[in-house]
Amino acid sequence: MGQVILTVREATPVSTPVMGLRERVSALPGMDRLLPALDGLEPTFLVGGAVRDLLLGEPVVDLDLVVEGDARWEAQQLASRLNGTAIEHDRFGTATVRAPGLSIDLASARRERYSRPGALPSVEPAPLTEDLVRRDFTINTMAIALSGEQFGRLHDPRGGFWDLRDRLVRVLHTSSFLDDPTRLLRALRYEARLNFTMDPDTEALARQAGSRGAVATVSGSRVRDGLRLLLAEDNFPAALRRMRELDLDHALHPALTVEPDLAASAALAAMETGASRLMAALAALVWGAPDHLLRWLDELNMPAEVRQRVTRAVLQAPGVTVALSPELSNSALYELLHGAPGEVLALALALGAPAEPVLRYIREVSTARLEIDGSDLMAAGVPQSPAVGAALKETLRRKLDGTVSGRDEELRTAVELARGAA
Repeated sequence: MGQVILTVREATPVSTPVMGLRERVSALPGMDRLLPALDGLEPTFLVGGAVRDLLLGEPVVDLDLVVEGDARWEAQQLASRLNGTAIEHDRFGTATVRAPGLSIDLASARRERYSRPGALPSVEPAPLTEDLVRRDFTINTMAIALSGEQFGRLHDPRGGFWDLRDRLVRVLHTSSFLDDPTRLLRALRYEARLNFTMDPDTEALARQAGSRGAVATVSGSRVRDGLRLLLAEDNFPAALRRMRELDLDHALHPALTVEPDLAASAALAAMETGASRLMAALAALVWGAPDHLLRWLDELNMPAEVRQRVTRAVLQAPGVTVALSPELSNSALYELLHGAPGEVLALALALGAPAEPVLRYIREVSTARLEIDGSDLMAAGVPQSPAVGAALKETLRRKLDGTVSGRDEELRTAVELARGAA
């Protein structure tokens, strides 16, 4: 693929306020307290996703602020004025202020330099414009002034306002995906969440970065975090379809061939089986090549519980799918599925297992219990031995199949079984 020449959009002039922006900012939850508290402090700006969502008319969840100055000092001042607390973070000069009904993240305006592709950046103080243009996509490269005479003015050095209008995801420079390959997953997320699409230049750069092995330059933990965020999106199947279309699944791992519909079915089935939606979708991604992809989960430093449950699902679900049948008795269902985590059942349903026996197991069989236990048998004169456990197991099987009911009948059956009379 040839060199990509990135198209740069016209900046939105800072001297031109967006209609009603000051009013929209003032109406955000907590702004009635935050804006007065900023009076007299360093120039401060609302940035990133908060600006994007505000301009789109979407709910603003996180308040991310950039300070042209020392963010940690300003966090201390805000905490004092808001009767809250300031938590300083070592890296990048950032801080969080928590006050009643408010949580605010602050960062000092900075420039970044990458010592090598995929490395975490080194940073130093910089003006606001340099802070904005170091970011990932134009739609996240906007800021709204929160203090002084500029309050309510939009800073948009790379034309993010126009890309919002045109529903485009556009990188800021040709090495963006090489500097930080996790932006590949982020681009897919924004496409799916916002119903946007990458502009042609950005798509070409994404394909190039994937084919050139850019993902291998970042740590497994960072890829893991990006993948988990992608799978947490409501419309993650759309992101997976684009991943496949751009061949970015093979960029993540050569053996990974995503099946968006399978992952979507597994996530949907998780709602019925009590499985983790994330783990069910992840199992659907790796089930096709378990020898390679289960090891890949180790390389991504997935938490032990995630690896264990996904592994069980991948290894057990195909056999469960074959064995399940509507004709199975309740006791046979119990024998087949007892102890299986919900992810096994979710993946089995996604692979085509009949729904009726799975739902019957979940709603009826899995919750069945005897009204007696081993102490009842010993109180009836049965000596403690392995026969007690075997008798209780067989009594439960008969109860599941409807040949035993009620405590008295359970006890009589179990005693007879334990004594070898049945």
